[in-house]
Amino acid sequence: MSGLVAYLAGQAGEEIVAQSYASRGYPIVERRWRGRAGEIDLIARNGAGFVFIEVKKSRTHSAAIEHLRPAQMNRIYRAASEYIAGAPTGQDTDVRFDVATIDAAGRIEVIENAFGI
Repeated sequence: MSGLVAYLAGQAGEEIVAQSYASRGYPIVERRWRGRAGEIDLIARNGAGFVFIEVKKSRTHSAAIEHLRPAQMNRIYRAASEYIAGAPTGQDTDVRFDVATIDAAGRIEVIENAFGI
């Protein structure tokens, strides 16, 4: 897959996931938010807290989840910490880290609290 095709496929996948979260009552407040530590694909509101969502697309859901590495998870943690530093309750803000996978047929699977914190 060429770079442009992969980029567009990623954007389309993120849009599908964003719509899914919004329809379940989690409005998307940021897309591809970039801080000093790295990028977060989607950030959704969860009451007074936030859900940080990493979107992975591959042929199968299991193949998609295999693309998430510990180093990337650490970058997402650091970026999320940077993001919530500006929230009214700062580091005491409720957060959740989800991974949304998309398979070749466009089906979404969400692993809530995927990072286990």
